[in-house]
Amino acid sequence: MENFKMVAKTLFGFEELLENELKQLGAQNVEKGTRVVSFVGDKGFMYKANLALRTALKILKPIKTFKAFNEKGLYNGIQSIDWSAYLNEHRTFVVETTLHSEHFNHSQFVALKSKDAIVDQFRDATGKRPNIDKDFPDLRIHVHIDRDLVTVSLDTSGESLHRRGYKTATNIAPINEVLAAGMLLLSGWDGTSHFVDPMCGSGTILAEAAMIACNIPANINRKEFAFERWNDWDSELFDTILESLLKKTREFHYTITGYDKAPSAVAKAKDNIKNANLDEYVSIRQANFFETEKMSEGPLHMVFNPPYGERLDINMERFYREIGDTLKQNYPNTNAWFITANLDALKFVGLKPSRKIKLFNGKLESRLVKYEMYAGSKRTKFQNNDKSE
Repeated sequence: MENFKMVAKTLFGFEELLENELKQLGAQNVEKGTRVVSFVGDKGFMYKANLALRTALKILKPIKTFKAFNEKGLYNGIQSIDWSAYLNEHRTFVVETTLHSEHFNHSQFVALKSKDAIVDQFRDATGKRPNIDKDFPDLRIHVHIDRDLVTVSLDTSGESLHRRGYKTATNIAPINEVLAAGMLLLSGWDGTSHFVDPMCGSGTILAEAAMIACNIPANINRKEFAFERWNDWDSELFDTILESLLKKTREFHYTITGYDKAPSAVAKAKDNIKNANLDEYVSIRQANFFETEKMSEGPLHMVFNPPYGERLDINMERFYREIGDTLKQNYPNTNAWFITANLDALKFVGLKPSRKIKLFNGKLESRLVKYEMYAGSKRTKFQNNDKSE
């Protein structure tokens, strides 16, 4: 099979994670950019990347690059592509755009001009034209304009890859699955200890933690990828790739536990974990984190997404102080990570974070912070270290 270039889109701060994921999967010529990582692979690898990547939002296949300074240049450039290789007059398509250009600043206009160029090519050749379908098109075309450089790509994924397919129930402002997976990977979670999410909401972090622990492909529960509607769709090859990924799953010998104070969140989380076929690895119960304590021997890995002002009406100062107190008093030998968009609230935790990583939760600038809770007090730990030297 022939190799070609692809571009995987991701969230800010996850570029290195995605680069590592691609290299581990076997991608060639991996190059990191801002919110994107480009790579080379064949059709089978395109299927594999869509199935397995945890931190990719979309995988695009560029088919043409040209320069355009005005609408005529854009139209001619789009028309220079032989669209009959990807479409026919009986099929449907949609054009999506990303613009960073002084020459083009209206995404709907660029989409319309691109659509006209494609439709006119078919009408001139056959007298008929393919139709637009924004919801379930046979082909998704992506037009990216950076200054005067136009890159036309086929969208191999379809819906954003954060839509894993296991979530039917969500609570208020659920965390994006790609954000959850990236936070877990940044935290160093690898399935070699017990895990807890003490504010689990609809269970996203729990599901992603279980899939990482067992090396289950991230998008195994997806109903469809865009490439399944392409002319060259190879279902046998897809099944072979999927089978080879499933052979690489591994046993998990620890516990993954979720708590939430709200009974409705617990019910939703249980539903989603069951949909993801992960209920043998994950247990969820109703509990207020501030009334819990560490249940397991040995190190504990904790990752959570505490509610913030826009989600719940809470006393921010008291809430964050209670997070710090609960970690300090009830969770020894724990690496605790959480994300917050309330940067001022961190000072109320009363603990010094050992790491702070800038991320975005939607459009909100956030920090992923790490607190290391030692088995005894920090002073005792260092005294013990001194004695052993």
